[in-house]
Amino acid sequence: MESQRQATSLVAPRRQPHCTLGLAQVSPRLGDVAANVEMHLAYIAQARDAGVDLLIFPELSLTGYYVKDLVPDVAWRCDDPSWEPLLAASHDLPLLVGFVEESERQQFYIAAAYLEGGRIRHVHRKVYPATYGIFDDGRFFGAGDRMRAFDSRCGRAAILICEDLWHPAAAVIASYDGAEVLIGISSSPGRGTSEASPDLDSALAYERIGAFYSQFLTCYVVHCNRVGYEDGISFFGGSSVFGPDGQRLAHGPYYEECLVTAELSPVPLRRQRSRLPLLRDERLDLTHRELTRIYRSHYDLP
Repeated sequence: MESQRQATSLVAPRRQPHCTLGLAQVSPRLGDVAANVEMHLAYIAQARDAGVDLLIFPELSLTGYYVKDLVPDVAWRCDDPSWEPLLAASHDLPLLVGFVEESERQQFYIAAAYLEGGRIRHVHRKVYPATYGIFDDGRFFGAGDRMRAFDSRCGRAAILICEDLWHPAAAVIASYDGAEVLIGISSSPGRGTSEASPDLDSALAYERIGAFYSQFLTCYVVHCNRVGYEDGISFFGGSSVFGPDGQRLAHGPYYEECLVTAELSPVPLRRQRSRLPLLRDERLDLTHRELTRIYRSHYDLP
């Protein structure tokens, strides 16, 4: 019985502290990394004055989104000295930034780095580079192969970059790894309207994703989206935070640069997980067994 309990238990997260979260809904300059670093430092100063405990920037906030052939010119390795101003700032204020990562083998990834105490503590590479419609990530970037939770200033967290949010398995894996806060960052264009609603279809979709994940995974869900224009494409902003009961706690305006803040506390998280013990009742043994069966069948393995 004890071995069965161990096999089916989920990763126990570090107790989440009270935290004031900041979302920097910004418009990066395409390909101008130096200017974007200065923009980051300005928002860091603003967030520090506002009492923010963790500041989050959107996908590719250091480079802009449609970098295309500029990828090798704007990429940073994790030991690049260009990190120094942001690492220095992270001594006072932990932050999460979007960048193009160059690996030791000169491969490039859409990535996000969590900085705290003058160090890069965690890096997530986009697992699902989008290559359809107006997106062409797969032409210029590799795909990440890990989904890991990590300890942050606002509790145990996990990062999902844009398209990652559209794959429920990524959010579920992060939750199984103990994530109390799912941090989604994106450079999502505004697309689609209908007679039934004046709101953008893409904005409504992210709202539904945040409400769904937060309620059924009983966690906080954060979405930080950029604004501005690139190559005739408009990015809508609308950054948001959802509580563990699926209720929206904060929402940024559309199409405007701003700092969005929200309060995260362990109390609602504990209350909701007590009322709705979905994580307690998860069957990791069953999930592992059935996914292994499906995986072998899908790839014609014995």
